[in-house]
Amino acid sequence: MDNLEWVFVLAVNFNFYRMKQFLIYGLCISFLCACAKDKVNDNVVLECFDEVSFSQEIEPLMNQSCVGCHSSASQSGGYNFEGYVNIANQANQILGAMQADGFQLMPIGGPPLSDSLIKHFQCWIEQGTLDN
Repeated sequence: MDNLEWVFVLAVNFNFYRMKQFLIYGLCISFLCACAKDKVNDNVVLECFDEVSFSQEIEPLMNQSCVGCHSSASQSGGYNFEGYVNIANQANQILGAMQADGFQLMPIGGPPLSDSLIKHFQCWIEQGTLDN
């Protein structure tokens, strides 16, 4: 092979490598973006068929996602989310922070809550923040 043929072979191989690399990066980015949150249509009317239990569903969610920073010992931002009374009295603010609707998105430093968990919390509010 002469020098011109080698240049052509190298150019073809380099372009193939770059194209393959571009496709791999593109697929990875699209996969990560697709998995960021649940894909729940926000235009859907909220339908809460089952009664949401504070002690079985809401309190464990708050303990897992919020109480680490918002407890009686560490009232970050002045909020304490331990116990029914504290959570029920601040339910709309909590929902606003979960949705970043007029509040800073929570939990800070962690992944946002899934849309399905947020809708579940919203159902609890719609049902009257029952202590059950």
